[in-house]
Amino acid sequence: MTPMTSTPLASAIRHPVEPVETGAVFDAALAGRRQRLVRGDGVVLPLAVQRWHDDADADDDWLLARCAGATLDLGCGPGRLVVALADRGVPALGVDVSVQAVQRCLERGAAVLHRDAFERLPGEGRWQHVVLADGNIGIGGDPVSLLRRCRALLADGGTILLELTPGAGLWCGTAYLESTDGDEPVDGLTVLEALDAGPWFPWAVLGPHAVDEVAAEAGLTIRARTEGDRCFVELAPV
Repeated sequence: MTPMTSTPLASAIRHPVEPVETGAVFDAALAGRRQRLVRGDGVVLPLAVQRWHDDADADDDWLLARCAGATLDLGCGPGRLVVALADRGVPALGVDVSVQAVQRCLERGAAVLHRDAFERLPGEGRWQHVVLADGNIGIGGDPVSLLRRCRALLADGGTILLELTPGAGLWCGTAYLESTDGDEPVDGLTVLEALDAGPWFPWAVLGPHAVDEVAAEAGLTIRARTEGDRCFVELAPV
């Protein structure tokens, strides 16, 4: 995700109601529709939709290089990281609640499971690595609970590869996706021109300023980190 910008008007126009499950929330973006994520406090996070659809690139290398064994990619989207790992000879499985994500994974030959990250998953306690890239630490709106879930999926000696939002601390709340007006198509897909706001759902943002505290609360320690246009950390159970 790119750095945050504040838009108080957005939160003034819409007010959070009872949040929904995130199952189909990201389907429009994964189908190629340009969208931005609007938090309940009015902060806007543009979504890197084109990156999701592209092949993995040099910016992903720090994360990919640390996946030396069977890897589970939670919130895998169209599967670029799953494909990249498979190309490196690393067994990898993507997990996503979006039907569009699963469809696009299958189209590019990525192994994928249509399931929520908190539901029962194959190989629990036997994965060498769990990946949370592209802002997916936000899943469920509670980074500590999500990291504890990831820790339970790991084999002894396993690690969590986590992408952070540059310059951010910790924010938890509700958010919605808003389709942006007048954008160009993604991957040749038709883009709706009118602004359209979806339902509220629980979400969170975690950045370098708060990751140490959140990791510690989840029973994890930071083994390695890197910061730049994109920020990553590698976490291991204490």
